[in-house]
Formats: sequence, C-alpha cells, structure tokens
Amino acid sequence: MSNFQRVGSISNAHIGRDFEEAAYVYFTGQGYKIIKDVALPIGLEQKKNHRFDLGSPSSAEDKIIIECKSHRWTSGNNVPSAKLTVWNEAMYYFHLAPPEYRKIFFILRHFSNKRNETLGEYYIRIYGHLIPNDVEIMEYDEVNSSVRVL
Repeated sequence: MSNFQRVGSISNAHIGRDFEEAAYVYFTGQGYKIIKDVALPIGLEQKKNHRFDLGSPSSAEDKIIIECKSHRWTSGNNVPSAKLTVWNEAMYYFHLAPPEYRKIFFILRHFSNKRNETLGEYYIRIYGHLIPNDVEIMEYDEVNSSVRVL
C-alpha cells in the first residue's frame, strides 16, 4: 500500500488548511475583506452551492472567490497527474461561478530543477486551454511569503 502523504506532515488535510490560512493572511494583509468557506450557487441548467476556500461575503461590493491548492511535484519530480485533475475541476467551478466575481487560483510555488519550471508554469503550459480567461493564477512562495501572478 502506498502512502501519498507529504513527508513531515501530520496529514494532507492539515497541509491544505495551513495553506488556506497562509492565503487568508496574505489577502487580508493586502486589504481584502474575505472570509473562509464561501458558498455560491453554480451550475449549468440547475444551480447547486459549491464551497470555495475563501471569498467575499455575499453582501460585499467587491466580489471575489479564491481556490487554494498546495500541491507539489512528486518526490521523483514527476507530474502529479491526479492532483492536476483537481486543478482542472477547480477551473470548471470558476467557469460556472457568477461572472461578477473576481476569480483567483492561489497555488503553492514548487520548482522542479529537472523540468526547469514551477508546477504552476507547467499547468498553464499544458492545460492553458482549460483556464477561463477571467481566472488569475497566483503562485505563493512559502519561503519568503511572496506572490507572483502567472
């Protein structure tokens, strides 16, 4: 049986929550009025609530939704294919979200020396055709707490 838990972590759920907290701290520090766990009705013909990691309250004038992903290259610097499928799913949810919302995909910066690119750069290069035009991809460097827009 394989263990796909990140080395040195309590659980993958903890990693996700910690990354969401880092995103929350970053965006609130930039002056954004956001809350955690924002539900919005999305869908094609029928609508059903989907929970985004962060976003503005429904009463906010500046509407924003943020999905956070802290995925990394595999230990052998291979593509984490199953995790990128989750990224594609996030793009679909953004596509279905109300158009008046600013949409941000907040990802962990993880560089592969083998590939000479970050996971975010790889994703855009390979899956750019699935990224809606109104989605901003921001890459968070956990070493210096900086953000780069891809």
